[in-house]
Amino acid sequence: MAESPEEVAVLVQRVVKDIRNAFQRNPHMKELILSGTLNPLKDLHLGKLALTKFPKSPETWIHRRWVLQQLIQENSLPSLVTKGNLGAAPVERIHRLVQEEMNVCSEAAGRYPSNYNAWSHRIWVLQHLGKLTLKVLLDELSSTKYWVSMHVSDHSGFHYRQFLLKSLIGRTVTDNNVLVQNQMVNEQNPSLQKEEESAGAEAACAEEQSVDLPCCLEEELELCTELIDTYPGHETLWCHRRRVFYLQHHLSNKIPLLSAVLSSVDSSDETLNNSHHSPVTGHMAQAMDVDGLNESSSKQGYTQETKRLKRAPMQDSLGPEMEYRFIDKVLSTCRDADQARFATAYRKWLVTFLGQ
Repeated sequence: MAESPEEVAVLVQRVVKDIRNAFQRNPHMKELILSGTLNPLKDLHLGKLALTKFPKSPETWIHRRWVLQQLIQENSLPSLVTKGNLGAAPVERIHRLVQEEMNVCSEAAGRYPSNYNAWSHRIWVLQHLGKLTLKVLLDELSSTKYWVSMHVSDHSGFHYRQFLLKSLIGRTVTDNNVLVQNQMVNEQNPSLQKEEESAGAEAACAEEQSVDLPCCLEEELELCTELIDTYPGHETLWCHRRRVFYLQHHLSNKIPLLSAVLSSVDSSDETLNNSHHSPVTGHMAQAMDVDGLNESSSKQGYTQETKRLKRAPMQDSLGPEMEYRFIDKVLSTCRDADQARFATAYRKWLVTFLGQ
């Protein structure tokens, strides 16, 4: 006798509930995986099925991370290694795992609003499987743009994009600092420069500094503008704009300092050898040269980087001005009371933040 669709739905719900209960009693399932009885990939599939009905289940997400850790540690799964499931192409395998986890997180986030557990798991995957590489971060920034545009009240989704932007800034600034340190060491020890030339070239190819961070932040502000205009009265969008401007403001303070160090490293050897000032004093002198106040500086230090730095203060001043213009436009055209309240609160925050 064929079962009705209602009966099938009830049966499926019971099965999924039983799966979730199994994850809550996960010590037994862990033993099955460690002993090789249960394939961890099949366990992940069961967890994905459970998340379709219980997308916020913390036990399921915690167990899922444990299984992923076992997959990363190949030595803990000798049976799978011998079968060739893990040893063939580790990079491709990790890439597939990351993509699958991104899909699982997106589905769970769509089933439950502001699903903190799903977005936290997504961050964990990027940190432990994706290693926060520039490519992964940029791909995630691009792939989640449409999702947040369709979920303008989801704080967790926008918080994830803030995490991506902060990670991009941290990764790029850290890589640039390493580059500066290596250049300074090579200038002081010419014998080491030739030895590290090939290694430096390989590192440059592996991690190309092609990320335009100011452009990324500017595009994020443009996204905020578009969404605020299209969907008025959503506090999440204003909170996100505040955070993006905060990152933009602090980035404008980091890049000139870093570029000043690069310019001082690229200056002539004679200037370096004749200077007896401390590094801090040298940086200050370079900053004075950028502003055109030190007329006695060598022309060799006047590079394209210096020219770019001379334009930096103007770009920094335009940031707050553009924000105030945006707020004035919103207040003069909006008819939504919440929108006006959020815009006014954002203006007060800007005045307080910039006045510090």
